[in-house]
Amino acid sequence: MSAVFTNGRFFVPQKNHASTETPHFANTMLVEKGTIMHVGDGQDVEIQAASTEGAAIHDLGGRIVLPGIVDGHMHLMLHGQSLAKVDLGNCRSLEDIRRELSAYCQANPNAPRVLARGWQQYTTGGAALASMIDDIDPRPIFIDSLDAHSTWCNTAALEELGVASMPDPAGGKIHRDSSGLPSGLLSEGATVHIAWPFLAESLSTVDKIATLRNAVKSYSAQGYTGVVEMAMDDNSWEALQLLRDLEHVPLHIAANWLITPDLDLQACLAQVDKAIDMRKKYSVEGSPDCHITGIKIICDGVVDSCTAALLKPYSNSHSVSPDQLMWATDVLDKVMERASNAGLQIALHAIGDAAIRQAVDGLEKIGSENKRHRIEHLELASAEDAQRLGKLGITASIQPVHSDPAGLRAWPTLLGEQRCGRAFPYTELLAGGATLALGSDSPTASHVPFNNWYSASTRRSATELDYIPPSILNSAVLPLATAIQAATSGAAYSTFSERKFGKLEKGLKADFVVMDMAWNADQLLESHVMQTWFDGKKVFDASV
Repeated sequence: MSAVFTNGRFFVPQKNHASTETPHFANTMLVEKGTIMHVGDGQDVEIQAASTEGAAIHDLGGRIVLPGIVDGHMHLMLHGQSLAKVDLGNCRSLEDIRRELSAYCQANPNAPRVLARGWQQYTTGGAALASMIDDIDPRPIFIDSLDAHSTWCNTAALEELGVASMPDPAGGKIHRDSSGLPSGLLSEGATVHIAWPFLAESLSTVDKIATLRNAVKSYSAQGYTGVVEMAMDDNSWEALQLLRDLEHVPLHIAANWLITPDLDLQACLAQVDKAIDMRKKYSVEGSPDCHITGIKIICDGVVDSCTAALLKPYSNSHSVSPDQLMWATDVLDKVMERASNAGLQIALHAIGDAAIRQAVDGLEKIGSENKRHRIEHLELASAEDAQRLGKLGITASIQPVHSDPAGLRAWPTLLGEQRCGRAFPYTELLAGGATLALGSDSPTASHVPFNNWYSASTRRSATELDYIPPSILNSAVLPLATAIQAATSGAAYSTFSERKFGKLEKGLKADFVVMDMAWNADQLLESHVMQTWFDGKKVFDASV
């Protein structure tokens, strides 16, 4: 049956949209069998004919309607797990952290472990010792840093992991005290290779499915109809397929298989071959709503833990070392060549300017035009490299929610004024011709879309409204229309899906979201998702 959605403000970008803040809106949309058949005016012939023939009429009350949002960079299983963790995001000191953990422990005496998230390194002066939290509870305590690149453990957690006898994994570090015993912090590869797998495997199959189900529901409730998963592995993929066997999953899922560094080139290539095989089995043609699109490679860490790879030393006591680049360039080049030749997209995590240079150079060598290889984060791209992305056809995958100035308190000390002033050069990437794909990187940041768009279009804090950032954090803002397009059509383009969804356009899937919002960047945080529609069917209704 046909459906006419009327009395709405349907966002229909114009082709010359890039720098304008005067978006075009239609007032009516016709949907039939899950496909958009017309977007225009209520008096158009197509609308009148459908209404005469008995189409269902949906009056949207003048609300804004956007294409279904596509999270261009997220972690589905980790997001689901985070929903059940203690949120430390509002803690500003060790005392705050201890208070939140103690309250959780008292309220949940039967939980086998205490899992927390959102710790920001500056709140503890960069320290993360087991002794700082050992007396809170005898159970293992695992605390994810806000950026998810570090795990702070108490002694019980360290013993449960058995890290005392382990060597540092490739690209990671088990921090130790002067006697050589683990002191409490696992960073980068130690989190990815040790903490994440252990905690994932500690879940039963039923729990994993429930975790993913909750993740999907939370995404539908925020207007998402698609996600780009950025650290897929066997554990998460198996649970995801079991969920899809049990029920309809109202998300388009494009997954990138995580490739981890290894000193042995053949071991690295074997990981790529696994991803190639998985893509053949779960191709976009055979499994259009849940497929393997490419590989994810982490080239460096993050600024707050001083593991982002920089061309010049950090401004504090940290200095640049060769170990900051997680991959030897010759090995990385061969891995990328194998993947690209097999038709896999390549997604490279690169935050520091040295890692971004390595990523751009590597993609230039293998050729990126028409392949839509991508670089994730790009927080400290040099002016030169920001211009290179567009010329080389590299997608700029950005997460403006990470530019929230309240989360950058340590940056002036770590980076100095000049580099802070160049952080998050989104307008330079856009001016250089790069396609922007916007994501949240959940659970490292909120997946609420309005927070992301607010940070992108105002550069003010969505988490601490009264926070006044230092003037050196003054990167240019994106127009709201540009940010929203990066979160819809741009993210869809990044996975070759722009002819299926991402716009309110005839012939595309009827994936859309009804918003209670004003088209005003300053008022974004007052907005709410009212309805989410996937393939022409309502999958979320705020009134229910």
